[in-house]
Amino acid sequence: MLDTVRAVKTRASEEEYARILSLLDKEARKVFEGEIFSSTWYPLDAFMNFLEVEIKVLFKGREEVLIRASEALIENQLQGIYKAFVKPGAPQYVIQRIAAVHATYFQGVSVEVKMEGPSRAVIRYIGFEKQHRLQEYTLIGFFRKALEISGAKDVVAEFTTRISTGTGIAELWLTWK
Repeated sequence: MLDTVRAVKTRASEEEYARILSLLDKEARKVFEGEIFSSTWYPLDAFMNFLEVEIKVLFKGREEVLIRASEALIENQLQGIYKAFVKPGAPQYVIQRIAAVHATYFQGVSVEVKMEGPSRAVIRYIGFEKQHRLQEYTLIGFFRKALEISGAKDVVAEFTTRISTGTGIAELWLTWK
C-alpha cells in the first residue's frame, strides 16, 4: 500500500491527491490521512476504495491502468528487497513464492496453486468479496511481470472465474513459453 501511495503522490498534484482523499469513504480516509507504514496491515476494503477513487480522478475510470501500475510495482520490488523471489528460468518457483506472499498479505483469503504442466498454472483465490474486484487487475500485473522477469515469454494472465462475480472464488490462469 505504501508503494501505491508513493506512486500516486509522484504522478498526481497535491490538489489531485487531496481530492482523492476527500472522495474516500470514512474508513479509508482515516487510513490514508494517517501515516502509511510498509510493515502494517491495512483493511483491503480501504485500499480498494482508494484505488477506485484514484482511477476516477486520475484515469477517467480506466481500471485496466492498474495492470501496468502493478507491473511497475512488482518490477521495482523484485529488483530490490524481493530479489530472492526470482530464479531465472524458473517461473513455477516465482508463482509459488508470490502465491505464498498473497496468502499472508490478504487476510481472510486463501490461495491455492495448481501447476497444469510446465508452462501453465491456475491460482485460485478463496475469500475475496465482490467489492475487491479491482484486485483482478493488480494480480494480473503482478504475475505477468514476475513471470517475465523470471524469463517467461508470451505470458498470458486472465481470470476465468472473476472476483467481480461475488462467489468468493476466483481463478487466475497463467500460460507462458
